Amino acid sequence: MTEPIQYTTRASSAASLVVEVEAAVASGRLAPGQRLPSVRRLATDGGLSPATVQAGLAELRRRGVVVSESRRGSRIGERPPLARAGGLSVARLPDGVCDLSTGNPDPALLPDVSSVLGGLATAATLYGEAPELPELAEPARAAMRADGVPAAELCVVSGALDGIERALAAWLRPGDRVAVESPGYAPLFDLLRAQGLALEPVAIDERGMQPAGLSGALERGARAVVVTPRGQNPTGAAFDAERAVALRGLLAEHPEVLLLEDDHLGAVAGSALHTLAGAGARWAAARSVSKALGPDLRLAVLAGDEATVARVRGRQLCGPGWVSHVLQRIVAALWADEAVSALVASAERRYAKRRLRLLTALDERGLSAEGRSGLNVWMPVPDEAATAAALLGRGWAVAGGARYKLHGRAGAIRITTASLRGSDTQRLAADLAAVLAPVTATRKG
Repeated sequence: MTEPIQYTTRASSAASLVVEVEAAVASGRLAPGQRLPSVRRLATDGGLSPATVQAGLAELRRRGVVVSESRRGSRIGERPPLARAGGLSVARLPDGVCDLSTGNPDPALLPDVSSVLGGLATAATLYGEAPELPELAEPARAAMRADGVPAAELCVVSGALDGIERALAAWLRPGDRVAVESPGYAPLFDLLRAQGLALEPVAIDERGMQPAGLSGALERGARAVVVTPRGQNPTGAAFDAERAVALRGLLAEHPEVLLLEDDHLGAVAGSALHTLAGAGARWAAARSVSKALGPDLRLAVLAGDEATVARVRGRQLCGPGWVSHVLQRIVAALWADEAVSALVASAERRYAKRRLRLLTALDERGLSAEGRSGLNVWMPVPDEAATAAALLGRGWAVAGGARYKLHGRAGAIRITTASLRGSDTQRLAADLAAVLAPVTATRKG
């Protein structure tokens, strides 16, 4: 967490404070994650009343620009919904550093898209044509049904988060509460805040969202629930049959609550799917192709109940209209290619092997970590900033865990294992043991 900056407002009202802070974020003067001065300090320096400052911060929170935490003040969100000067900046790592912080798949395990481009149909798509191509929709429907998802109704969207955003907008309004996993996917938090929705954190374990926590969130009035059934980011949690049954039972008692299931890893999750789809009257299940076929293929299939799919498709028609048929043809052709299917199956096995290999190496050194499925390992640490800095000095870049958590202060780091080769696993585990050894020794003493 960054220290508060010497930011002084010149605003004369809550509305002008909102405009001023947004402009500072867009220009880069206020950076993502930057802590703001206290309400009292902003009010004193700007000649405003505390009530005026609080009203401005409340509106900035509603827009997803500012995040406030009990007893920890306010800060700029990690991904505020504002275009910033110079576009997105990516921190450059020192030469020789192995980047295990991104959550990306291994480029070597992604198919070569050019292999199918020459065989694509070239007929022009015009306005008014069906938004989904049968050659994409039919195999998608069959695959989801094979996994237990009742996919009679589906549409094509521009990635899993796009589908989730559209489904939320179809049923919810600003101020509504949404139950989410904590630790959970930070970009989802940012998306919900940008829509003016209130986040209701639910604790998870290695089997996913905990029933007691979900029950509490539903009792507190959550109108939607977003779950990751496998390959949960950042922890790798995955439902088993028993957990899925328990959660389905809770959702069946609240049929009016919208269930959103994010199966973002799909074929490379490294775990069977135990779906919650259809537990209530309103639901949608998104399955992305980005991790298996490549992040630049911005496409996901969204199955759901008839009303939800109709609303999502209707909102889509009011805007972009449809996901490019060229993109749909590419994905359909990749799905139909036997060599690509074999590569995807191999990628799933390799990702699982790399993740389990690191977990084993850590366990051999007395270090605890989680990673039941997916591309990441989640490791509790006493001080995540210090641990990440020490690892960077040893040639490793990892992600700090703070942005993935909505409650609790315990430190953690996320390690992406997708590209972690066997020759590096032991070295990484040894470096983690060395970095954490002083803390372990102190605690034992």
